[in-house]
Amino acid sequence: MQTRLLTKPVPYTFVRGGYYYFTRRVPADLRQHYKYPRIVQGLRTSSPQEAKLQAKIEAAKLDAYWTQMRLAKSEVLGLSLIRDGMDVPAVQSQNMTPNRTLEGPTLIDALGVYLEQKGNGKAKSFRQSAERACGYVIENCGNKPLAAYTRQDVLVFRDWLVARGLTGSSVTRNFSYVKAVINFALSEFALDVRNPFVGVYHDRSKGVITRKPIPLDDLRRVQRECMQIDDDIRWIVALVSDTGMRLAEAAGLSLDDFNLQGDIPFVEVRKHPWRSLKTSASARVIPLSGMALWASQRILQQADTSTFAFPRYNRGSRTSSNSASAAINKWLRNYVPAGCTMHSFRHSMRDRLRAVQCPADIADQIGGWATNGVGQGYGSGYPIEVLMDWVGKTVAATDVG
Repeated sequence: MQTRLLTKPVPYTFVRGGYYYFTRRVPADLRQHYKYPRIVQGLRTSSPQEAKLQAKIEAAKLDAYWTQMRLAKSEVLGLSLIRDGMDVPAVQSQNMTPNRTLEGPTLIDALGVYLEQKGNGKAKSFRQSAERACGYVIENCGNKPLAAYTRQDVLVFRDWLVARGLTGSSVTRNFSYVKAVINFALSEFALDVRNPFVGVYHDRSKGVITRKPIPLDDLRRVQRECMQIDDDIRWIVALVSDTGMRLAEAAGLSLDDFNLQGDIPFVEVRKHPWRSLKTSASARVIPLSGMALWASQRILQQADTSTFAFPRYNRGSRTSSNSASAAINKWLRNYVPAGCTMHSFRHSMRDRLRAVQCPADIADQIGGWATNGVGQGYGSGYPIEVLMDWVGKTVAATDVG
């Protein structure tokens, strides 16, 4: 006798074509306000965990909005005492901020304001991370007015994150988004409320794996393999290996970002509509030398009708840096020690710059690392000739020959 494995469906969703859709029946007392009796909206995810969080958030939004609609319809004491001829103020149910009652804005309200004001131009992951973190709070503590969250709620949230097996850095990241959302909303709504998510202890080092630099012998081996295979995936590896760029920065480059015509060839890392930058310090010019120069030449020689340096990772509206990371790291693990990834090239570049005694502020400018100190924000930074001098020394010390 065959047994069927039953899985619990994600609430308020159904699956079509491998993707989750949110669905909710409109309450009978509000149906006259809708064109259809059921709300259906694609969630654009095939992950049940992601769909569950999104569905909970959307359901909470609808509950808050439907509450406002019912309040707008309810009888108000004293209406019969209003003098004839006076206009009765209409409740603006369509444009009001959801759930802005005497109790104040809820976490859903705060999230909406935060994303509306600070989400413009940010990567899709910015919105997803904020929604995910706030969704975790709502799942465990409910969608409450900001003033109603207690320290006990915060501790429940923390313990739930830890119980899920998240690393210390992941717990910190979730708390950071929740704190940022609430702090922004408290400022926007001018609320005199203390943020209870501030100052909560947890073990930040738990489960955190220290990123390892790639040993020089292995780095040279990888670079030799890149020259031998000579395709677009290996070009991106070679480019990162001798520039220290982040993988997402490299994957989102356009052909116009390269300049090989002058005395000093360089690549410009800048913000694009399809790929944002991590910080303001990430925008920079990096001189090209060694394998990075070879890769840049190959990219421009093989350029077709696409304007992207790596078309395979730029087929949509956003650079698919996660796809690049998965594919490249799968290949790379055959040539580097366990624990090393594409990001390890960035750690290696910092060590290589130290090895040639490159000054820290010059290394920061080459790698796009944020530099501390007010004075560092003045001026335009080091000229490209100075940067090339140190990049050249660094690459020459580990040249594959």
